[in-house]
Amino acid sequence: FRSQTDLFCKPPGLHLPSKFRRSIAKLMGFFKWVSFIFNICVLIPAPTLSIFSLSRERLSEIPVNFLKSAKNPELVDWMVGIRRTIHENPEVCFEEFETSKLIRTELDKLGIPYKYPVAVTGVVGLIGTGEPPFVAIRADMDALPMQESVEWEHKSKIPGKMHACGHDAHVAMLLGAAKLLQEHRLDLQGTIVLVFQPAEEGGGGAKKMVEAGVLENVDAIFGLHISTNFHIGTVASRPGPILAGAGSFEAVISGKGGHAAIPQHTIDPILAASNVIVSLQHLVSREADPLDSQVVTVAKFQGGGAFNVIPDSVTIGGTFRAFSKESFMQLKQRIKQVITGQAAVQRCNATINFNKNDSPSYPVTVNNKDLHEHFRDVATDMLGAKNIIEMQPLMGAEDFSFFAEVIPGYFFFLGMQNETEERLEPMHSPYFIVNEDVLPYGAALHASLATKYLLEYQPKATSPKGSSHDEL
Repeated sequence: FRSQTDLFCKPPGLHLPSKFRRSIAKLMGFFKWVSFIFNICVLIPAPTLSIFSLSRERLSEIPVNFLKSAKNPELVDWMVGIRRTIHENPEVCFEEFETSKLIRTELDKLGIPYKYPVAVTGVVGLIGTGEPPFVAIRADMDALPMQESVEWEHKSKIPGKMHACGHDAHVAMLLGAAKLLQEHRLDLQGTIVLVFQPAEEGGGGAKKMVEAGVLENVDAIFGLHISTNFHIGTVASRPGPILAGAGSFEAVISGKGGHAAIPQHTIDPILAASNVIVSLQHLVSREADPLDSQVVTVAKFQGGGAFNVIPDSVTIGGTFRAFSKESFMQLKQRIKQVITGQAAVQRCNATINFNKNDSPSYPVTVNNKDLHEHFRDVATDMLGAKNIIEMQPLMGAEDFSFFAEVIPGYFFFLGMQNETEERLEPMHSPYFIVNEDVLPYGAALHASLATKYLLEYQPKATSPKGSSHDEL
């Protein structure tokens, strides 16, 4: 700026009017401010990627490019191989040691740092800058205690255990996303947390991961579940409650056993238990608001071993579901009252346990409304608006709800039904089969949701000290 101001310097012997001299002084002051601002701008580093520097068209290309990369035959074969290895070696809740070892081996190969163990067998990986914002993507990894009936090359090798809910596919997809993201780690504007979670099937593994501090400094979390109810290439979700809160109960109703031919000398617990079951059904049909969906189901009845002997006791058990915390707690209270009251009417005693074996009740899974819009934008860019389904809430439950209780969370279903092939069996069936064509979609959606979140939710101010995850 010196050359510009020199133009206004007074040559020797030249007389200038005072009004003109004041104008020159003001102009030179202006140039000093321009010079100051210019120097500040030079000192501020420009980010590699920024929501402000990317057009809408460029942002919309991110999901498309991730899906294209995820469909690369080499990556697909890699994910299929991981999924089949896990399927052959199923492990139930909090016993996922070999599954966890496989995950850690693959993360090591990719050069992704991680923390282990978390909540017994869980693994938490880290990709990106190690600085805010933080966004998490999650996969559950446990199997079910049931025998597989599908005869194929990669059938479960462990008797009485099977991946009948698709968690083997969930792990493979999250590892696929990790591979995609690691290739672009230098472009990430924040940190992506990979959450490999144990014990979704009744063990409440998500709750233990929250207690272990997995969500510390994390701003949002995304999770998915494959589904046979929707066609491949489609996704389904909704804002607000999407899955019910769920609890379980078991009651032992005790009477006095004896010969079936002389019931007057007994106190029949089977009769008492029968009245309890009928009365429990009235809790929904006569006490609940018809517009407030609730379920009480007795699915277990054990008592007696001979046709001519009235037993001393009967054990019943079941589940209860609701879409609000208030309704859930009301159901729990009334279940206890009905069981003890109806047992007393029949001169029996009842002891009731809720959530046996320290398995926690699952809260309602509630999708954050802002994240729903984010999800719709990403899914529309990748799959097209016609393939985004706004579904009705389901009475099923998910321990992803523990994450969504602490921070904004979003859970969605990923279709895998092939229109040209035979209808797939539902989850938890011994004939459950995964359409492995779904794997690239899950990997790409994980990667896209997390990457675009980091771009669109940049922090407004510098985060306080201690908000990084360098310890991983």
